[in-house]
Amino acid sequence: MSENVSLKGDKNQKVPSRTIGFTLMVLIIVFVAVWMQAQGNNLGNPPASQPYEGDIDGFSADAWFLPDDLMWGFVEVPAGEFVMGSNPALDRSAYENERWSNLERQGEVFLPTYYISRFETTVAQFAVYAHEVGLEWDEKDVESAPQLPIYNITWADALGYGRWLDSKLRSSLETPKVIKSFLEKGGRITIPSEAEWEKAARGTDGRIFPWGSRPSSDFANFNSNEIIPVGKMRCEPCAHGLSDMSGNVWEFTRSPLQDYPYNPSDDESNLSEDALWVMRGGSYAESLNNIRAAVRGAVDPGVRSGAIGFRVVVTSL
Repeated sequence: MSENVSLKGDKNQKVPSRTIGFTLMVLIIVFVAVWMQAQGNNLGNPPASQPYEGDIDGFSADAWFLPDDLMWGFVEVPAGEFVMGSNPALDRSAYENERWSNLERQGEVFLPTYYISRFETTVAQFAVYAHEVGLEWDEKDVESAPQLPIYNITWADALGYGRWLDSKLRSSLETPKVIKSFLEKGGRITIPSEAEWEKAARGTDGRIFPWGSRPSSDFANFNSNEIIPVGKMRCEPCAHGLSDMSGNVWEFTRSPLQDYPYNPSDDESNLSEDALWVMRGGSYAESLNNIRAAVRGAVDPGVRSGAIGFRVVVTSL
């Protein structure tokens, strides 16, 4: 009783329980404020420690080495129909698996608006992802050739990069408004379906190559001995101004290899583990007939190759 009377009677005496409570509250407020400031400063930015610390002309280290332009390298492909598949009467190099059906050589496919990367995904871009998620891969080209297209990765690695980039662009305050809005309305970042890839490669005029219907060695890296940096061979006449849609590296798609006519619902089917997945575009080592816009290659999802990479799309499908 005497202790209680003394505490209550002394105006200058502080109650210990209240003092501790007030101190803890202040500390919590300070901690939360500092944490929120840190999150605000770093929201959407690459990690402080990156596997590649240099500069790459035309690419932004502050945006995970995406192209340094207003759209971060994404190019709009407007909604509409395009001609898919090959007609041997127009393209003598056409393969049988490019035929639409027993009755038709080609078919028309409608696709809603989507955005596709101007360039193949680079070593530097993939390295940021791999470093952050702890993915083991061969990093030999990170310092020596960061602008090469990524290769020696699996189909699942390509999908993983797309999901990671999706989360980054959703959270970043710097993401181009068009892309941010598209994502918020139900879009996602992934690798293209083969229909999205082919439409982006050949446009809506049924061209045989991304640059037109006549062969040319001016716009694509093929019949050569090595991969070259993305965009090194500019292709102004190419559909949508995209680079390396022919040659350099084959590109994974999210479509399983199945007979035409193309059915977009097949892309989301539950397939067996031994399904093959379509790859497009040919590589640096291919001949002219295998870099056509309609060529369909296929690969096991676990394969790693020095001639296979990918690019990404922002799609609503």
